[in-house]
This record gives sequence, C-alpha cells and structure tokens, in this order.
Amino acid sequence: MTRALQALSVLLLVSSLYLVLYLGLVPLNETVQTEVIPVLPFYAVIVFGCYLLGRLGIAIFTFNDVPEAHAELQKEIEQAKIELRQGMVEVD
Repeated sequence: MTRALQALSVLLLVSSLYLVLYLGLVPLNETVQTEVIPVLPFYAVIVFGCYLLGRLGIAIFTFNDVPEAHAELQKEIEQAKIELRQGMVEVD
C-alpha cells in the first residue's frame, strides 16, 4: 500500500467515524452530542494548521544547519549574478 493510499484510507476512516458520531448512531451523553461533536471539524482544522506552522517554524529554524546546501546556494546565486550581468542587467 502506498503512502497516498494509506493517507486516503485514514482520512476515510476518520470521516466515517465522525459521521457515525454526528448522526448519533453511537449513544453518547447529550451534552457531548449537541455541543462537542458538531464543532470537531473546526478544531481539527485548527490543530492541523498549528501542526503545519510548527513544522514550518522548525524547518526555518534549522535551515542553516546544512552548510553544504548553504555553500551550494551561494554558488548558484553567484552564477545567476554572472549570467544576469552578461545579459546587461544590473545586479547588486
């Protein structure tokens, strides 16, 4: 099973579970059924957004921890400046 199929099957499983809870097929406390279950998708979107922002923050924080990638990027920047100067474009 590929990773995409795994993600799709997990997504279908979670959505089926939510539908069962939302329709009341599983008996739950009335307060949970009317006040918690309907807002679960909003909380899921918020949690997913926080997770993605956290991953982005960690990736930005650890970006300079790869010196060979930094050196390669600097070489590419210098090469681009040389090519732009040959094309009569002013580069700082």
